[in-house]
Amino acid sequence: MTEEKPTRRDLMKPVQLLGLAFGAALFAGIVTLISMGFFQQRQPGQAERALVVALIVLGVTFIVVLVVVALLLLVVDPAQVRKTIDRPVLFDEEKEEPDAAASGDTHPRT
Repeated sequence: MTEEKPTRRDLMKPVQLLGLAFGAALFAGIVTLISMGFFQQRQPGQAERALVVALIVLGVTFIVVLVVVALLLLVVDPAQVRKTIDRPVLFDEEKEEPDAAASGDTHPRT
């Protein structure tokens, strides 16, 4: 039985990456429209300004999320994704001293 190692492409497919970036950008654009009063029409020309700013925010957010998530995926080692970890993650790999571990005291005595 050979176990297949996941590839970077398996971790996050390009469609998922684009979908995540588009969803975040859409959210940022809608929040911008609402916060700038697009749906209230208080002054003439206010809706056009709000729409232009929302489109700029949408585009910038799309690009930033796309680049950040792609860079974060480069950090992940695909071989480590399915590796089983049977120890606490935040502890050192070195074992503690036997007398300190038995007494429950993890700090050295001064």
